[in-house]
Amino acid sequence: MDIRKTVTTLLQDGFILVFNLDKLDVVRTAEALLKAGVRNMEVTCRIKKPLEKIRQLRKALPEFVLGAASLIDSPGMLAAFNRANPGDPLPSVDQVAHTGVDFLVSAANFRPLTFEKYAGKIAMIPGCGTTAEIVDQFGQGANFCKLFPAKNLGGPELIQAIDPAIHKMVSIVPTGGTDMGNIKSYISAGVLVLGASFSMIDKATLSAITENQDYDLLSKEMARIRQAIADARREKWPTVDMGTADAEAISRATGRLFNLP
Repeated sequence: MDIRKTVTTLLQDGFILVFNLDKLDVVRTAEALLKAGVRNMEVTCRIKKPLEKIRQLRKALPEFVLGAASLIDSPGMLAAFNRANPGDPLPSVDQVAHTGVDFLVSAANFRPLTFEKYAGKIAMIPGCGTTAEIVDQFGQGANFCKLFPAKNLGGPELIQAIDPAIHKMVSIVPTGGTDMGNIKSYISAGVLVLGASFSMIDKATLSAITENQDYDLLSKEMARIRQAIADARREKWPTVDMGTADAEAISRATGRLFNLP
């Protein structure tokens, strides 16, 4: 998929679901998201057989905006993990990129070599924990910078504090501890896209979804989350329809830059 379309879709959705539950079917989960009006999802490499699930989803829903997450862009660490786990190895960034994913997500920084290969071709969302890392990764070509673990690092207050110092240029995607209770605070701090796992859903409801394989209920929960984000963004940026505007229009309205070619 064209990188502009990928970035625009993420911005319009305002939400990236982290698929991290082996109990759920990856394709049916994506279909539930589509029914809720969310057209993207990232498949974390922390689940079993991540490459297999990514290929399965890519084949079933070729137009769905698909990301791969929990990537380890360190040859040494990757080799160490795979020696210890030969039955279910962790894929490299290159292996994942060759499946045709639309965006790459890491908990840590991407290497300069990885930016040289993929920046401007596949959307890149590196994990960052400091202002210096955000500046460095954006400067190398990141389209968004993931703040992880957002809750532990300071949440909305941290973003609000560092944003002026980096000239409100970078679109930060908080992930880790995002929930229904802090959506509005994050968006008030300038966040355009939130990342979250199924922990956005209360435990009893999530248990019902997984135990009964109730994808209609999952879709209702995803629609509720998306609506809360849409309402908060409408209040923050009343002059632009985030659900339909393209990346360029959102950039003009918010001042955020996305490193698009």
